[in-house]
Amino acid sequence: MIDGDDPEVLAHLEAENTWTEAVTASQEPLRDEIFAEIRRRTDETDVSVPVRDGHWWYVVRTVEGSAYPIHCRRPDDGTTTGWVEDPAAEQVILDLNIEADGHSYLGVGVLDVSPDGNWLAVAVDYDGDERHLLRFVDLRPLAEGRPAESSQEVIEGVAYGFAWAADSATCWYTLQDDSFRPDRVMRHHVGADPGDDVEVFHETDERFHVGVGASRSQALAVITSASAVTTECWLLDAADPAQPAHVVVPREHEVEYSVAHHGGSLFVLSNHDGAEDFALWRAELEGTVTEPRSQWRSVLGPVPGRRLDGVEAFADHLVIHGRSNGSTAMWVMDPTSGELAPIAIDEEVATIGGSANPTYDSRRYRFSYQSLTTPATLYEQDLSSGIRTLLKRQPVLDGFEPGQYRSERQWATAHDGTRIPISLVWRPDRVPADRPAPCVLYGYGAYEASTDPWFSVARLSLLDRGVVFAVAHVRGGGEMGRHWYREGKFGAKHNTFDDFVACARHLVDTGRTSPDRLAARGGSAGGLLMGAITNLAPELFRAVVAEVPFVDPLNTILDPSRPLTVIEWEEWGDPLHSEEAFGWLRSYSPYENVRSASEVRYPAVLATTGLSDPRVGFHEPAKWVARLRERGHGTAGLGDDRPVLLKVEMGSGHGGPTDRYESWREEAFVLAWILAQITSAEEVRRPIR
Repeated sequence: MIDGDDPEVLAHLEAENTWTEAVTASQEPLRDEIFAEIRRRTDETDVSVPVRDGHWWYVVRTVEGSAYPIHCRRPDDGTTTGWVEDPAAEQVILDLNIEADGHSYLGVGVLDVSPDGNWLAVAVDYDGDERHLLRFVDLRPLAEGRPAESSQEVIEGVAYGFAWAADSATCWYTLQDDSFRPDRVMRHHVGADPGDDVEVFHETDERFHVGVGASRSQALAVITSASAVTTECWLLDAADPAQPAHVVVPREHEVEYSVAHHGGSLFVLSNHDGAEDFALWRAELEGTVTEPRSQWRSVLGPVPGRRLDGVEAFADHLVIHGRSNGSTAMWVMDPTSGELAPIAIDEEVATIGGSANPTYDSRRYRFSYQSLTTPATLYEQDLSSGIRTLLKRQPVLDGFEPGQYRSERQWATAHDGTRIPISLVWRPDRVPADRPAPCVLYGYGAYEASTDPWFSVARLSLLDRGVVFAVAHVRGGGEMGRHWYREGKFGAKHNTFDDFVACARHLVDTGRTSPDRLAARGGSAGGLLMGAITNLAPELFRAVVAEVPFVDPLNTILDPSRPLTVIEWEEWGDPLHSEEAFGWLRSYSPYENVRSASEVRYPAVLATTGLSDPRVGFHEPAKWVARLRERGHGTAGLGDDRPVLLKVEMGSGHGGPTDRYESWREEAFVLAWILAQITSAEEVRRPIR
């Protein structure tokens, strides 16, 4: 089952797709209707807000009927505040529709213009395995009305992460080992034979993966080698790229840090010295050599309820990213005085984050804002006056009115008394006040990744049909700080599953929904969550959607030859060398713990996967679905009202289709399936506004 090239395996997957299509054939009109709704609400021909970088303003365009974006630029008009207005001055530096021609999948791992604006580095993946082909495109002919020209060399097996040196000819990129682990940083000169590239860093510890990126100041490139709990950074001199890398602080187990270059200093965000939710230090820098950690100066100490996640350095200010009382937060800091001011947000259930700010000496800062009811919004704030300007809000067409929807934060109580936040959104005039509503409960809960509120055009097709959408912010994520993550990993992983069940029970007990109207949804590590709660509390859910689900963790993590397995040991435990870790993985692994249909009735299950997925192999959901049926679930044929289905994308990887129209169709398929499970025929009909 594990070999994606085996004809018998491929035939089995195709047969699963055929069965899924047969079982869901009656949902096709609803799928088409939802796809049409998504398309009508989307401004298909759109352009991003221009971003100034060097002497150019860059935009991304989408065109109706085209599946992929088009990257363009225009010269700066010399005023530092605007671009040349003449459309004829615009250059197309990369049309991804042309790039995707002849391919069913297109992933972009690197898209980076050199500091002088003359070269574009672009790395693409055509099958979803995240091994990219890197090439270099000469943009200078565009100014003369001629097509851009690619350099002769193509570098294979490139991972994410890239940085240009100051000479705009030298660059650094990362390569992967046989287990898909980025383990090397290479130095290349544009036009040279890649066989002559120089290895500048090699990570031999299989727990660590490597990345590289340029500082905003463009004076340094930073190599980061990180495991799940430990970080080590190395500095490269962008002005003298032949110089060796220098380590900032040698790695210490369970000490993490990141760096931001500022003049003759580094600002270092770290959890050393017991700062569990991280603190900020300043270190003096001589070239690429940092003073000893013992001499660092404290800038921001740890504060209860405040988690620091990142720092951006500009010539005259810092922007600190973090979390406060469970929500995303940002602060502007004067690096001289230490004065700290929050960037305010308007809604309790919302998400704020950085945007494109490539210019080091800028006094304006752009940031993104969205909520469950507010479309993605771009603001620019003058950091001297504090005046905020709305630059753009994602257009949502077809009569969308944000005031028709409502969101709020509620709290469930877990088995151990811990309060678990739930974010909800619904349309009050579509949700009945006198009876439980259909509901979708989403969750993730791993890697300290927070599932913060986000706006979705596709989700409106649920809300307008009277469905409540909720996000369970379970332990294992990072919503409430580092302790929230620690309490949902290793031997405490069961908290993640118990928290989700507690959120579901809360929604039922408060009358929001009922078990026959509740669907659960999650993907990847959230797919593990879906598998676990299906075993743990099948009576609570009518349907479960598990996307690219990590449902066979024990067998996968027992096999160090599998992609990324050794890296995962610091997240899930090492069952190969620890009996204790084997025990806790065995206790919750969805594949190992499927219960018999003679014992309990399971929800309907829809599992999705991608044939080329390097992160969660397609064999995991394929095995899980087979085990569910072996135990008597979803075996009643076409008439089974709780089917167990597998849908395989034969030409994509972990993230699903990259063609935006195919992505919308995939989402429409999932939403139609959910609606068919948790709503009545009357509710499924699109309401008249």
